[in-house]
Amino acid sequence: MSSVIDPELHRRNFRTVFALGGLFLLPLLLSFWLYYGVHWHPRGTTIHGELITPVRPLPDVPLADADGVAHNGVFLGKWSLVYVGSGACDADCRTTLVFMRQTRLSLNSDMTRVQRVLLATTQCCDRAYLPAQHPGLRVLDASRGGAQPLLAQFPQQERAQALYVVDPLGNLMMRYDARLPPRGLLEDLKRLLQLSHIG
Repeated sequence: MSSVIDPELHRRNFRTVFALGGLFLLPLLLSFWLYYGVHWHPRGTTIHGELITPVRPLPDVPLADADGVAHNGVFLGKWSLVYVGSGACDADCRTTLVFMRQTRLSLNSDMTRVQRVLLATTQCCDRAYLPAQHPGLRVLDASRGGAQPLLAQFPQQERAQALYVVDPLGNLMMRYDARLPPRGLLEDLKRLLQLSHIG
């Protein structure tokens, strides 16, 4: 026994399927058009620091610590928060080192993945203040001629209030203004550590 399909019912079913398909495809087509056609990008994530683009691979130069012991590969294997300034550590230096220390402590279990480094460009180093107030800070003497290729990679603009981020491969990648609230740096570091499988 053959059944005859009502042409009107067939058309109505086709329209329903077409409308449902459009409901699913239209947002997809609209998003492709916005992203690739007019180059609109959502601002869902915010980077608080200033990206250094392209990243700057730091030369591996031997750097002596405050006791005169030379070290190579200082920026390899861990994320590094770096301050570049006088080893006498004036008010700007002290403010930035506190900013650096508190941000690292706020990382909780991830803080072991991050090291703090002071590159002393002159007067290395304030032995009364630095070890007492900042235990664990790597203080390195960058005042000698061999460190100049390394120092040249760090932007000089407002360096006294700047804090730099170096990735575990030794690439200088971000700059932060230490006069701003530390929450932005903390959020960026948490995101970097979450996404990174190195360091």
